[in-house]
Amino acid sequence: MPLPLPTVTFPDGKAVPALGLGTWHMGESRRDAAAEIRAIQAGIDCGMTLIDTAEMYANGGAETVTGEAIKGRRDDVFIVSKVMPSNASRQGTIAACEASLKRLGTDHIDLYLLHWPGRHPLGKTVEAFEDLRKSGKIARWGVSNFDSIAMRQLSALPGGKNCAANQVLYNLSTRGVEFDLLPWMSEQAMPLMAYSPLDEGRLMRHPGLGKMAGRAGITPAQLALAFLLARENVIAIPKSSNPQRVAENRASAEIALTDEQIAELNQLFPPPRSRQPLQMI
Repeated sequence: MPLPLPTVTFPDGKAVPALGLGTWHMGESRRDAAAEIRAIQAGIDCGMTLIDTAEMYANGGAETVTGEAIKGRRDDVFIVSKVMPSNASRQGTIAACEASLKRLGTDHIDLYLLHWPGRHPLGKTVEAFEDLRKSGKIARWGVSNFDSIAMRQLSALPGGKNCAANQVLYNLSTRGVEFDLLPWMSEQAMPLMAYSPLDEGRLMRHPGLGKMAGRAGITPAQLALAFLLARENVIAIPKSSNPQRVAENRASAEIALTDEQIAELNQLFPPPRSRQPLQMI
């Protein structure tokens, strides 16, 4: 039997797996929908019960696929979705959430995020999030693609300290968040969600990482995910439409990196020595 997945805890005490499922690029073709649904269900079956999606992904198609995958299993999963900045006025946020709920086939979203900072006043978005939370349509809210300065500004707003998470680009080749954002979030007991943890597949083709993984008898993807799973307060959300690949990702939680391996990774992918602009995809 595989070991249980490590968990990360939100400020309200809710614990979730540190390894979840991404859905970016899902829902773009009806031809692929059945395979995508099977992949999500395979992930749920092996304990990767946090599923990340967004209204932007395939114009709602990823939410629809997610909704199909969780039919009859809603109580087993933790759903994360996002509102686009263009919709993030007070009323627009509420309308967008209701549309997402319909596509997902559920009456609540466990974590609802602002996808990135936009033109609408952030305070109005926060007001909408609080309205949605009080009405039970979302359990908690957060943001995505916010740097450390934006997070401090958010925290200073009325209700801003209720932010439960921040989802950002974070992987071995993109480690800038380690300098200031991740430490600040850890101080707030606020999880950091790492999207594109495999750098959209590029890490799987990295020669140095490949050699290192080969010596360890694992895949480059497993090594890259094991690096993130060794970090406290981080949730990784790799996307795959292949159930076998999902199982391989799940096996990364069985890998305990040695000090020597961590040192080698730091040589291949040096950690930041100063504050860097937040990278986005």
